[in-house]
Amino acid sequence: MAASFLVFGLAAAWYAVPWLRVRPFEQAVVPLLWIHVFRYVALQLFSAQQFGLAASDTTVQEIAYGDLVGVALAVASLIALRGRWPGIRPLVWVFVVATVVDLGNALRLGLAEHLFRSAHDVSLMILTFYVPLLWISTGLVTWLLVRSPVRQHAASRERNVS
Repeated sequence: MAASFLVFGLAAAWYAVPWLRVRPFEQAVVPLLWIHVFRYVALQLFSAQQFGLAASDTTVQEIAYGDLVGVALAVASLIALRGRWPGIRPLVWVFVVATVVDLGNALRLGLAEHLFRSAHDVSLMILTFYVPLLWISTGLVTWLLVRSPVRQHAASRERNVS
């Protein structure tokens, strides 16, 4: 898992950030939101529990349903962006807050129940590769939200000159 954080972090710093920096928020945030649309993969926890994942029903439900909320917010944000709806930033902030709460809660529950020990197959792949990508992409979305609109405008102007 640590290796995935390192690799995704490097890829973000070397490739994603330079690409995101020169695009307006409404364009830059789209691929990052698409990463979260597939969080419904957490539903596999219900079957993984039947095949050896040592997780309580409450933990599985909290993780899976939290991820479904994340999916819904990511899709709602993408629809709003596609429709050029005003006020997209507050919706994306709700997505970020819900995602941080959900991922933090899943981490807390996973550590409390030692889920990494009993995770295997798809569950292990999700924990090892997808969860770090979710954290990194959420950090990038947050960065896009907090960076100065003046810098965004300057970057947009720079892109148009090129």
